[in-house]
Amino acid sequence: MVVHAYYEEDPRVRREAEAVVASGRDVDVFALRREGFDREGMLEGVRVHRLDVQRHQGAGIGTYVLEYTEFAVRALVALTRAHRRRHYALAQVASIPDALVFAALPLRMVGVPVILDLHEAMPEFFRMRFPRASNRLVQVVLAAQERLSIAMANAVITVNDALGDRLVNMGVRRSKVTIVRNSPSLARFNAAAHAQRQFMEDGTLRLVYAGGLSKIYEVEVAVGALAQLKARRPDLPARLDLYGRDFGEVPLREQAEQLGVADRVFFHGRIPIDDVPAAVAAADIGIAPTRRTEFTDLSLSTKVFEYAAMGKPVVATRLPMVEATFPAGTVVMYDPGSAGSMADGLEALVDDASDRAARVTATATVVREMSWERESVGYLALVEGLASDGHQWPTNSA
Repeated sequence: MVVHAYYEEDPRVRREAEAVVASGRDVDVFALRREGFDREGMLEGVRVHRLDVQRHQGAGIGTYVLEYTEFAVRALVALTRAHRRRHYALAQVASIPDALVFAALPLRMVGVPVILDLHEAMPEFFRMRFPRASNRLVQVVLAAQERLSIAMANAVITVNDALGDRLVNMGVRRSKVTIVRNSPSLARFNAAAHAQRQFMEDGTLRLVYAGGLSKIYEVEVAVGALAQLKARRPDLPARLDLYGRDFGEVPLREQAEQLGVADRVFFHGRIPIDDVPAAVAAADIGIAPTRRTEFTDLSLSTKVFEYAAMGKPVVATRLPMVEATFPAGTVVMYDPGSAGSMADGLEALVDDASDRAARVTATATVVREMSWERESVGYLALVEGLASDGHQWPTNSA
């Protein structure tokens, strides 16, 4: 597997790699290397090759292009060299960038099947992330690299039906596309494995957000909602715990100061994936704010699943995929960009215990039906089908 990310922090690739290992196969992952990490190591049975490239979150376009190019070249060289020893039966490359799939071209040329895992729609992502640079020529180039990348792969997997339909509408054969939903493992997000906090048991409403503090996620709306709760309900102590790396893209600390809730917003920084369930278990309500754009209209935040799996009521932005996935009586949805609407949803959960409990139960049912334990069945079937054509799986004797 090849992924332009820190493997330790990429829950989807980790779930996939660990599922293949659990099925009795060996997996090598080629990923970025964070400063202080060894170049190679084992994590949950997965052999991780960390290439000497680091992320530059929030940087300009030029920096991103250089970073993507350097990693792609290093991955191509490392993967080709490793194949001489390991004789891979299958290569899987995660997007973005889509063109990273060409790091597996030497393997493809000698008959190794390739899967392209499209986590996002890259042209839409670019328009959202770099609106000023997203001119017509750039979009043509991005669309072309997407089509070429898909053509290079034997199979494509993506994270939800909206993205799957988008690919089919582009002309990709439906038989080439497999939906592997980006849902959490209930073994990792297991409410029974953590102390159960009763709702507001200490008299304080504890809100939790675990994810990136970037422009994609309108966390500033949650800060605004917290300020509205303070004004509306001065007798209701509330706090917001933020778990995620802050790259300074959104001035959340300054906003909290200006709104008079700096003492109610707590920045905990990034925590390991395995620590997220405990952080959620210690809260009362999970919030999943997402800025509505053409890009996020095709996405569904895994935070919704994670909070629900831990038995927490969820407040999420009203987005097309959220509405399509979670019916009435499950997730509380607020209008995109509206702190007042989010505050209304939070108040409703606080004031109506029976409705809150019913929503927790109903949302958990949806999550169980779409859990990784179920999604992994189709994923592993695809892996086995592609890798059962005479190639030898790698062995631990490398």
